[in-house]
Amino acid sequence: MYRAARGTTDILPEEQVYWRYIEQKAASLAQLYGYERIDTPVFEETGLFTRSVGENTDIVQKEMYTFEDRGGNSLTLRPEGTAPVCRAYLEHGMNNLPQPVKRYYLASIFRYERPQAGRYRQHHQFGCEAIGDADPALDAEVIDLAWQFFQSLGLQRLTLNLNSIGCKQCRPKYLAVLKDYYASNLATLCADCKTRVERNPLRLLDCKQATCQQVADAAPRSVDHLCPECAEHFRRLQGYLNLLGLPFVINHRLVRGLDYYPHTVFEIQPEAEGAQSTIGGGGRYDDLIEELGGKPTPAIGFATGIERIVLNLKRENVPIPPLPRPQVFVAHIGEAARGEAIKLSASLRRNGGGVIEGMGDRSLKAQLRQANSLGVRYTVIIGEDELKAGAVVLRDMTTAQQKTVPISKLPAELGS
Repeated sequence: MYRAARGTTDILPEEQVYWRYIEQKAASLAQLYGYERIDTPVFEETGLFTRSVGENTDIVQKEMYTFEDRGGNSLTLRPEGTAPVCRAYLEHGMNNLPQPVKRYYLASIFRYERPQAGRYRQHHQFGCEAIGDADPALDAEVIDLAWQFFQSLGLQRLTLNLNSIGCKQCRPKYLAVLKDYYASNLATLCADCKTRVERNPLRLLDCKQATCQQVADAAPRSVDHLCPECAEHFRRLQGYLNLLGLPFVINHRLVRGLDYYPHTVFEIQPEAEGAQSTIGGGGRYDDLIEELGGKPTPAIGFATGIERIVLNLKRENVPIPPLPRPQVFVAHIGEAARGEAIKLSASLRRNGGGVIEGMGDRSLKAQLRQANSLGVRYTVIIGEDELKAGAVVLRDMTTAQQKTVPISKLPAELGS
């Protein structure tokens, strides 16, 4: 028997209520902030990700799904959402639009990771990107959008973590200090971190191994090594967040996992779960557009995993409104009534009513049992007597009461 590939999952009808709830909240809130939807291809040229995400990141080194097509081109399934949006920004001349350009997406993301609760090799993200403005007020707006999104879903016990990791001018000096510190602690580091000291030192602060976390807790802090411009940006951002009433904590170990972040980085976490259960995060990527061949263009964005949100909605027992379902079942008795049942079902649907039609040669008792299991409000019954009278029997499935109704008056009775 074939099964879903490891790290993937089927989203069954009983789970769809969560997904539609999240997607509808995402779209409506993004539009309130002026974001328009963009959908990019599920795969891109591999170079887009190695150049933007960074050749020394875990994503590029270990997690990308890369393949060669029949034309000899190296392509990669989308491992994150920001770089494709930036590619589209450049390709379609969005730099000529009023800035900042605001786009949101709902997209599948592919990473070869160890599957665990809320984390899959194919997962789904809601993300927002604001490209073309360096104002720290835009940072505050994006963080506010992310925070309000989770609040609108009904998630309450959350923590907003904030940090600044500097820019191209001040970060090299900080990295030198950081590497010196870690060089004196090599013996206590895990195997991955020993390679990160030279290859990707910022990720040392993000390691989840217990011994490495102890070392990271005492590591030099990036905010103590910011240039005046970065320090002022970070100071103003904190002031704006305070004006918005957003509670935040400075997390000196917060760096995010992609090379393109300078300045602001942030994450939103469930209070009781810790960094491994981060449900959303983002930051500035002011150098990315230039790295991809465009002019220097500041930008900021965030993304959140939908599977992780569903997990937290269930954990907090957040009530989810049900999806609309057909409330009418049309049952027929005998072959002669089947044609009228087909016509009536089609007529009700074309008037905007949801209808489930009884199929096959089941008895009326079996059809009523099916209607009851489907949770419909009404069952319409058509038999030989009803055919002759031009009427139907309308049964209220809640009260079990029923009455005869002329077919012409049925839509009014059903409220459709």
